Amino acid sequence: MAVKVTPTRANLIKSKSQLTFSTKGYNLLDKKRTVLIQEIMKLVEEANEIEEKITDTFAQAYAALQQCCISMGLNNVEEYALSIPNEDPYQVRTRSVMGVDIPEVVLPDNPDPYYSQPLGFKDNNPALDRAIEKFNEVKFLSYKLSVVESTAFKLSQEIKKASKSANALNKIQIPKLKETISYIEDSIEEKDREEHFRIKKVKAHNQARAAAERDRIRREAAAAAEKAEAAATAEAEAETDRTLARPDSIIDKPE
Repeated sequence: MAVKVTPTRANLIKSKSQLTFSTKGYNLLDKKRTVLIQEIMKLVEEANEIEEKITDTFAQAYAALQQCCISMGLNNVEEYALSIPNEDPYQVRTRSVMGVDIPEVVLPDNPDPYYSQPLGFKDNNPALDRAIEKFNEVKFLSYKLSVVESTAFKLSQEIKKASKSANALNKIQIPKLKETISYIEDSIEEKDREEHFRIKKVKAHNQARAAAERDRIRREAAAAAEKAEAAATAEAEAETDRTLARPDSIIDKPE
């Protein structure tokens, strides 16, 4: 993977900050995915329980309906079925689970299992009451099952989104940032080594020049001293020669 970034310390700090942010984001998405999976597993168990209850209640309701048809006649049962009023509209509210809006059906506290049917004692039949009660139970269980299935579907969609985002961070973004940071650090380290080597070379060159300058100064000083000494010796010899050359010079002779 080609890294197209200028290897500067500012870009290094920026990349490290992005890596920290991406890592935190991945950890949050992973926790969110775990929580949602736990929630959906609970919903699956709850849906299985409700389906079992619906199956049992349907069996009891159809058994009661068959008994009602036998005792009252099919035409009378059909008339009572047509007299049942329409279902009242129910309210749906939402709750948030890890940022996901979950629907909930607001059920009455004490639902009337008999739909408030104006059934008199003359035409009433226990089998009919039993059938109405069981089908009413099936209705509310169906409400609960629809809520659970809708919640599970929304959670599954959110799990897919969270997994996609987490995989993108873990498999693409974070490795790319790590590679960028490694490239910048290696480039900066190489530049630092080159700069250190250059400084050492310049320092050694300056030290060599200083040593050569000191040697030159010492040599010049030594040569000047020798020259001065030779000049002084020559001056002394010349003075002696001049003294000896004078006619009135007196030479001390030994006695």
